Order: sequence, then C-alpha cells, then structure tokens
Amino acid sequence: MKKIFFLSLILITLFNSCLRSKYINITGLTQGTTFSIKYKPELDTVPVKEIYNILNKVNSTVSLYDSNSILCKINKNITNIELNDYFIEIFRTAYKNYQITEGTFDPTVAPILKHYKFIPGNNIDTLSLNSMKNYIGFDKVKIIKNKVIKPANIQLDFNGIAQGFTVDKLAMLLESYNIKNYLIEIGGEVKVKGLNEKGEKWKIGIDKPIENSDETNREIYDILELTDCAISTSGVYRQFKIINGEKHSHIINPHTGKGVYGKLLSATVITSSCADADAIATAVIVMGLNKAKQFFFENPQYKAYLIYEDENGKIKHWKTENLK
Repeated sequence: MKKIFFLSLILITLFNSCLRSKYINITGLTQGTTFSIKYKPELDTVPVKEIYNILNKVNSTVSLYDSNSILCKINKNITNIELNDYFIEIFRTAYKNYQITEGTFDPTVAPILKHYKFIPGNNIDTLSLNSMKNYIGFDKVKIIKNKVIKPANIQLDFNGIAQGFTVDKLAMLLESYNIKNYLIEIGGEVKVKGLNEKGEKWKIGIDKPIENSDETNREIYDILELTDCAISTSGVYRQFKIINGEKHSHIINPHTGKGVYGKLLSATVITSSCADADAIATAVIVMGLNKAKQFFFENPQYKAYLIYEDENGKIKHWKTENLK
C-alpha cells in the first residue's frame, strides 16, 4: 500500500509539474480592440472570471462607447456621479503625465476628436474648430470630495491611457496568483515578466510605419527582447483623416487643436507602468522628433525607440542610450 501510495504521489506531482510547464493563453475583445494574456501557471490558474471583472470594470468606468459609463455621464454633466477607485486612479495617473509632459498629454481633447469623428459623440461646438481650443486644458478639471468639478464645455477622453491602465491591473492580478512569467497585451499595449515558453526574453515587434496598415498587411520594423517592463507604441500612420489636403491623425496637439501628422511616425516607450508608457508614447508624438529626444534625455526613467522620416523621405530610427 505504501508503494502504491508513493507511486500515485509521484504521478500526481509529475502531472501537476507538466501542467505548470505549459503556458495558458486567454484572448478576447475589450475596449474596442483585442486582448491576449499568456502566462505560466504556478500552483493554480487565474480564474477567467476575475480577468473579465477587471475588463468590465474599466469599460463601465471610462468607456466612451458605453453611455452608462461614469465618464460618459460626467461628459454629459450629469450631477451627483459617484466616482469609483478606478476612475480616481486613472484621473490621477493622467494628471501626473499631463504635468510631466507640460500639457502635451491632455485628456480634454475630446471635442476635437469628436469633430474629426475619431470617437463617438456630438460636437459641443459647431461653429469652428478653432473655438474648441477654449475647451482644452486638464488643469481646469479637479476631483473634490469624490466629484469631478469642471466647466460644462470640458469633456474627457481617457483612451490614451485606459488600455495601459488595464494592462497594469491585469498584471497585478496575475502576480497576486504568484505568476512569474507572463505577457499581457491590449490593443498593442504590453507588459511582460519573466520568460516565454522557450525560456527566453519576450520578443516584441515594432511595426513598420505603413499608412493604413492593419493585421493583414503589417510589416515588422524591428524586434525587441524584453522582460520585466511595460511597452507602448503610438503612431500617426494608421488612424488619420485628410481634410483640405492636410493629414490629421487621431493624436491631437492640445496647444493647436490639430491632429498631429509630422516626421515622427512612431514612438515606442518602455518603462515600469503600462499606463505611463501609454501616455508618454502619445505625448512625444505631439512633441515631434527633436523635442521628444530632449524629453528622454531629461527623463532617463524611460526607454524609447522612435521611427521617423528624414528630409529625403527615408525611414530611420533613434533609440535612447539605455535601450541600446
């Protein structure tokens, strides 16, 4: 009996070890895009229900596509809206990045995005695009006693940080289950830890900036081998509109009120927080190549990979020293 019991214990141990050696992959849709979570389980797997609880909570908090979300109600100036912990955390993270980038990252560009039809909703000003600049300025918005206080014409859009924030929350969930090896991706915002199935660092591709490219015709420009970090890429070459012969991307310059489309085509930022990487990648596109380089010189906590077009129309790239 002892031998049989001992043999059974060995088989159970080997079976559990085999399960733990395989990576679990969970995919789906959220925030108008796809998500993918790949991880190596430890003592147990992460309940899928808990993953969707986080995804659903973010949607019900800051989605512009859900008319019942907290953010949509605030934009409609509905009073007495109680804020939850996610909204307060996203707001504070956004405001921190607003300050770090000297207003280049600004969630109050929603009216401009609505004007260009990049996000749903009616224009709050049908007179002129120029007058909408009066409605931009995140410093005009405060949270006081768990309420958002803002002028009626100010509207918020946290799409430039929400996906990165969600990735961070999912990473915290996995780590609460002692997961040491994972990759989380939502709409191109990524966080990695440990190693992949081959026991190597995670390989993250940076797309070549091809106009109107998608999953069917994308090309990889470079591949980074990374671990224990978050990575976000913003670009102007996929979502843009041509108005009076001029290209306007979905990344808005809050100082001019125009959609940015310049020589800096793609910005990849690597740091510890995916929400921060998400916001900074957007901000440096607005800054342009030279100011972006200066920003990274002054803020060495970030690693960056910038793809740009030179004066001859040739695609080139620039990396921060700490990424090389």
